[in-house]
Amino acid sequence: MKKRFEERVNICFKPNDIRCVADLELDSEICYKTGKALSEFLKVKYIIVGADMRLSSKTLKKALIEGILDSGVNVIDIGLIDTPGLYFASGYMNKCAAMITASHNPAKYNGIKMTLKGAVPLNENNGLLEIRQKVLINEFKKFNIKGKIIKKNILKDYKKHIRSFIKSKNLDVKIVVDAGNGMAGKLVPLVYTGLIREIYKLDFKLDGRFPNHEANPAKLKNIKDLREKVIETKADFGIAFDGDVDRVFFVDEQGRAIDSSLIACLLIKYFGKNKFVYNSVMSKIVPETIRNFGGKGYLEKVGHTFMKSRMKKVNAIFGCENSAHYYYKDNYYADSGLITSLIVCEIYNLAKKKGLKFSDLIKEFDKYYKINEKSFKVENKKEVTSKIEKYYSSGKISKLDGLTVYFNDWWFNLRASNTEPLLRLNLEADSKKLERLKLKGIVNLIKKFS
Repeated sequence: MKKRFEERVNICFKPNDIRCVADLELDSEICYKTGKALSEFLKVKYIIVGADMRLSSKTLKKALIEGILDSGVNVIDIGLIDTPGLYFASGYMNKCAAMITASHNPAKYNGIKMTLKGAVPLNENNGLLEIRQKVLINEFKKFNIKGKIIKKNILKDYKKHIRSFIKSKNLDVKIVVDAGNGMAGKLVPLVYTGLIREIYKLDFKLDGRFPNHEANPAKLKNIKDLREKVIETKADFGIAFDGDVDRVFFVDEQGRAIDSSLIACLLIKYFGKNKFVYNSVMSKIVPETIRNFGGKGYLEKVGHTFMKSRMKKVNAIFGCENSAHYYYKDNYYADSGLITSLIVCEIYNLAKKKGLKFSDLIKEFDKYYKINEKSFKVENKKEVTSKIEKYYSSGKISKLDGLTVYFNDWWFNLRASNTEPLLRLNLEADSKKLERLKLKGIVNLIKKFS
């Protein structure tokens, strides 16, 4: 049963975007009013609009556009696109933008990501709260003249931009790519064709139902087919994209999933003596690698808003997150799965000439034992975190992002979810035995204090 309008609005608006169950929570009414609210808040003449291939995207996009047009603002419609493509359009044209997508979430979800000019993310700190309030109040100015729709194909410029991040014109690599029935199915052929020697394609048909698996490669079960295909075809390595292509994941020639911290180290080595931003739950090999190659690292909170802002502030060339978001200064500080995939292909192409395998590239960074982030349902999040902080008070404590406690041979981080009664745990140790021991201890404490 559909909830009342005010309740649905409050559910849909999250700290960084709009995201919830399509039709049941996010419907044409909310999208239309969000279009009007966004237009009134931005006070611009043009807003770029794009959408992914989800089943509800076409209807929601139409409503969003109608709201913008009825506010006397023109829409630059860039059609079916990935989220990094929208960021590119916003940066390239220096205009505000809105994207209908729910990224890696299951098929029933959808949402709206919005940016200011230059691909600057619009969130609760710079306008999203005001937009939500305008939607709730539902009192908008009336315009006698509607805006116009301008159709624009950005694909040629977008392809050129992505390819500009590598020097090679031909990459002698044999890869398996899992598009997850998401937007990678459209964008990978555009970018890779004529550049990559051999590609085995998995789930390239655009299908918002995600019939084969969720478009979330962070879950091992969703890259099972990719891992098997890499081994079967004797490919050099495998690549998996999430639904809107802002994240990318890799498996080596043996079908082993590679942690994003290790991919980040590969890129840091490639960029060399530069400035880098990394988030608070990445492996300690990341800052070590930055130092080893003469760079300077800056630790930042989890979240693309914090990452992009810090990169601009310190003039960093590259930023990386544990969730497999990789950011580039020359990409308007935005993240891109496709740019990352090409740089990794180029790094491997050079290494292959020396007889190296993908696993050889990763080996020098694979020193520590880090768990995949775990979530625990906890109602009294602050109380539990406070008690755990006291229990581990002998360690070095940081409150940059939740609670992080460092010891000589292990560390852990506890972060409370902004939107759910969850505590998220990250932990790393110098040995597998120590990792298991410390993980068991913290899990027991969370259960005890909850």
